[in-house]
Amino acid sequence: MTVAEQPDTFEVAPGSIVVVRDEEWLVTSAEQGSDGWLLRVRGLSELVADTTATFYRSLDDIEVLDPAKAHIVPDGSSGYRDSRLWLESLMRKTPFPYGDQTLTVATRMLADSLGYQRAAVAKALDPQHIRPRILLADAVGLGKTLEIGMILSELVRRGRGERILIVTPRHVLEQMQHELWCRFALPFVRLDSAGIQKVRQKLPATRNPFTYYKRAIISIDTLKSPRYKAHLERQHWDAVVIDESHNLTNVGTQNNELARILAPNTEALILASATPHNGNDESFAELLRLLDPTAVAADDSFTKEDVRSLLIRRHRHHPEVAAEVGSDWAERAEPVHRLITPSPVEELVAQELSQVWLHPESGRSPYSGETKALFPWTLAKAFLSSPAALRESINQRRNTLRDKGGPHGPEQRTELEALNTLADLNDKAFTESAGKQQALIDRLREIGIGPKSSTRAVVFAERVATLKWLTDLLPIALGLKPDAVAMLHGGLSDTEQQKIVDSFKLETSPIRVLVTGDVASEGVNLHAQCHHLIHYDIPWSLIRIEQRNGRVDRYGQKHPPVISSLILQPSDPEFSGDLRVLSRLLERENQAHDALGDVASLMGKHSVAAEESAIRDVLARKSSLEDHLRTIEEVAEGDDLDAFFADFDLTEDDPVDLPEEPRHSLYADDIGFLDEAFRAAFHDVPHADPAAGGVGWTRHTNHGIAELIPPRDLKQRLGQLPQNYLSQGRVLERLLLATSTAVGNAQLRAAREGKGVNETTWPEAHFLGPLHPVLDWASDRALSALGRNQIFAIRGEVEAVTVLLMGTLMNRRGQLVSRVFSTAEFPNPENPAFCLVEPIENLNFLTTDTGLRPGTSNPGPLRDLEQLQPLVPVAVREAAQSMKVVLDAQTTNAQERLAAWRRRADRWHTGAEQLELFSGSRKKVEKLSQRILEEQRLAESLAPTQQLVRPLLVIVPEKDQ
Repeated sequence: MTVAEQPDTFEVAPGSIVVVRDEEWLVTSAEQGSDGWLLRVRGLSELVADTTATFYRSLDDIEVLDPAKAHIVPDGSSGYRDSRLWLESLMRKTPFPYGDQTLTVATRMLADSLGYQRAAVAKALDPQHIRPRILLADAVGLGKTLEIGMILSELVRRGRGERILIVTPRHVLEQMQHELWCRFALPFVRLDSAGIQKVRQKLPATRNPFTYYKRAIISIDTLKSPRYKAHLERQHWDAVVIDESHNLTNVGTQNNELARILAPNTEALILASATPHNGNDESFAELLRLLDPTAVAADDSFTKEDVRSLLIRRHRHHPEVAAEVGSDWAERAEPVHRLITPSPVEELVAQELSQVWLHPESGRSPYSGETKALFPWTLAKAFLSSPAALRESINQRRNTLRDKGGPHGPEQRTELEALNTLADLNDKAFTESAGKQQALIDRLREIGIGPKSSTRAVVFAERVATLKWLTDLLPIALGLKPDAVAMLHGGLSDTEQQKIVDSFKLETSPIRVLVTGDVASEGVNLHAQCHHLIHYDIPWSLIRIEQRNGRVDRYGQKHPPVISSLILQPSDPEFSGDLRVLSRLLERENQAHDALGDVASLMGKHSVAAEESAIRDVLARKSSLEDHLRTIEEVAEGDDLDAFFADFDLTEDDPVDLPEEPRHSLYADDIGFLDEAFRAAFHDVPHADPAAGGVGWTRHTNHGIAELIPPRDLKQRLGQLPQNYLSQGRVLERLLLATSTAVGNAQLRAAREGKGVNETTWPEAHFLGPLHPVLDWASDRALSALGRNQIFAIRGEVEAVTVLLMGTLMNRRGQLVSRVFSTAEFPNPENPAFCLVEPIENLNFLTTDTGLRPGTSNPGPLRDLEQLQPLVPVAVREAAQSMKVVLDAQTTNAQERLAAWRRRADRWHTGAEQLELFSGSRKKVEKLSQRILEEQRLAESLAPTQQLVRPLLVIVPEKDQ
């Protein structure tokens, strides 16, 4: 037997009570590594109450209080309140078994419980994985953020979500933060440009900033900086979420390097992307390896079965999606595509572009640079955007020529003359109130935009010059105030962008027209108050068109989304013929939206830049659009990743409608528990001001709202809440809680109407969900009611003295694998050697057959408890034997799952040996082999190793007292 295999009699698990440095601590997690046991704990005794700490057994003397030696004490509190609070708190603080896929909290938050979203949670929690790993690849608009929140909340309830990092594009930082806090009570500190600077001011330069907050949300642009690499390599996370994960696949990029650092250093990994692959098998294999290195063979090959357990993908018209979204996602209205007749001056500009730059008789444009085929279409694209954009492009090129000290030769002089001619014609277009800008004004009026209307529209354009021009033009043309038209583009800071987006979501916002660039085309939700979207510029990319449309065409949209587009149609036949290509793109996007939910597969390019290049070739007559576009049938019948995903969509039969855990609680609801906890903690006067020993606790039962003034120790926990919510809501001074889902949803609706905190989208009263930090604080307070290694005794309608016990099964990392409750009944307390042990499914009998039922009074202290003390060790011993059968079965199941993973690892190693032998890919194989070995070591540490039984309560027959 090796040293690592020697038995260790040290028995500890989450929920155990330990004594370290003469103080009592509740174990929240316990991990057995190469250096021995590592315990994370929360203080119970008075000196360390509400303090968290980490102890190594190799460094500290850790005494685990022996459950068999628990001392029975009578509960003298009114109505057995102390026992009820203590038991309830213990249940709340004990993690739910990870291997159990029952939904515990995700469906009790402020998120619609939809089957297709529960299926995503089921796949993420699949016990076949050695740790939670999933790629959420649902199409645009299905609610991947909600799926992320549901998964994270279930991980937190299972004790696997203490430290969480979310990585997302910077313009959706607060949106993600808002959804996770308001709907799931999961607080994340936003480390944007301002947030991370504040952290740096608080920490020494050498301190790892990622140890300061347990849960953080940060942009990928900030995190991929080399300055954070060393910090990340030393930081372990319980869960990491990477949004828009298609940006991770290119090997050698900073994004990919960041992902390779994070993936092995986190227990759970959630990747999210509506475009999960770029058409390249090797790139997609790289994404799969981040999730599970054994899912891809050493030669980069993979099968649908390899992928199925890691990937979930649906679109708007999948049967299980369409059947559930109903009125919460209105079907898209028929698109409105307008061909616009240019003004006379615009016609002259178009003619000049066509005859001189795009299709010159000589076959050669005036451009003197290297990319002769590209620049003329750069000018054309600017013209199709606006006179302002064309002026900017002309000026940039003229400045380039002048910066080189030129023009030097005849080619440069010819180009400059041609640019000057085009500029003179274009300058006259600014004086024309016609053409596309007039068409936009007409379309906005047509849909109802005006001074006295609440109708809104999003107008997309590609060039910042166009955005600025429209922002100046539209208020005057539509009779609106200047603040009714807002501009959003990538040149704004992350906080400026978020301020505009947040305002647009409010019903009280003055914004009626949001003029935006493609910075808002990914991830930003603009549908709360808007269902009109106008393409002022037509992207030369199907992917970009779909991304834009998804801002208003998404789950939660109550009105049919109306997509409009404006396309100039010059009279020049060649230029006009070119632009018909853009009309075809819009038509094909709409068709693919209904049939595939994935327009990228039509061209098979899987990047905006590649699609734009292909369209440019079409416009330059180097190819036809048919050369680049496939039919839906051709996509499904191909042999590439597009066909792989199309077939994956059509044959997906995995979704499982997870069962929801019945409410196992000694209280009717969370507010009842919190109310009693406050009364116990503040001597039955919690309603008083802090100066009088209270917390201003008030329940407005008619409104479903409760409020309090947070005490000092609670303020410390609330400091981890979203910064804007803290400052704008002043919650450290007075915290408002919505006590039901109905009131919580009403508060969210009111916030969207501009009635939130200081007219923001933050609700005035935050929903008291089961994971709310206030409930966690109340539980920790209640657990300190008992002394060292004590259990309460109460009366009950039982035939004999009964001991309630809980048995747990842990792995070497101290994670809960299984949990079993049982009762040990002693018909004759004078003969403690004889007891009857019965397993129980839930604790409901406590509220029906014991003093813990509602309305019970406590007639006084129990007598002769010392005579019952010998029953405790007998109950623990006999219950351990009884529970062993159930726990052993769980052990067998867990070991079978680990054996299946080992077989996958062995298969990979066999393939790797062959690859190394015949292809010479030694370096690549060695690197991957190291990762596989690390995963194998992790798998071994997850094997169930320890069973622990502890008494919870002694129930004495009322007739004997």
